[in-house]
Amino acid sequence: MNTTFSCVGCGKCCTDHHVPLTLAETRMWAADGGQVIVLVEAFLGNGLGLPAQQREHAERRSAVVRSAEAQAHVAITFAAYNVGPCRNLDEDKLCRIYERRPLVCRIYPAEINPHIPLDPAAKDCPPESWTQGPELIVGGELADRELVELIQRSRQADRDDIRIKEAVCGLLGIRTTALKGDGFTAYLPDMAALAGVIDQVTAQPLAEAPGEWQFHVSGEDIAGQVRAAGAQVASEPALTYAFIPLRAA
Repeated sequence: MNTTFSCVGCGKCCTDHHVPLTLAETRMWAADGGQVIVLVEAFLGNGLGLPAQQREHAERRSAVVRSAEAQAHVAITFAAYNVGPCRNLDEDKLCRIYERRPLVCRIYPAEINPHIPLDPAAKDCPPESWTQGPELIVGGELADRELVELIQRSRQADRDDIRIKEAVCGLLGIRTTALKGDGFTAYLPDMAALAGVIDQVTAQPLAEAPGEWQFHVSGEDIAGQVRAAGAQVASEPALTYAFIPLRAA
């Protein structure tokens, strides 16, 4: 089935969405006075938390870390923190930084994760967006070659940035992750501190990030599986981060 798409300028995709950023975009967002949220998830070396068919993509965008006796793969997303309309929208719902907007904004409504199919019903765009404009998907494949290239750039940035992100998190004291599929841990770091640490880490050869990671999980059933794999489960209340569960209560 083919899919057409044309942006109608409703601004819904720019409202209440945390937009993933590359490392360079994160630094720019901080310089512009924006807030970044850090979202962390990980799976264990034995495969806990990861469907087998997603392993290659997930491994390529994660850093190998230690959690007690276990090896873990931690994925870290730096995202523009948008509660309500994006700070760069003007009164006409137009983007003030359109020419230098983040990659993910350029890619929308397409998906970056190759394991997530594009589902118009899951998007905020109104129905008329999908009944006009150029063909977006033809025969199950993206028709826009420029869009394909942007997606590849975004995936490559994920891979290129992950070790630096992990080092930045270490210096900021971010060392608690969620189990992939169970939730995310979410941090709102001080932006001056984040910008300073990014500058510090990128200005020198990357050293081994200090410290081990621990897991915040949604319940004792998951905790038991994590401990059985040899990893550390957080035992103290979450004071510096929020846990965003993905499993139904």
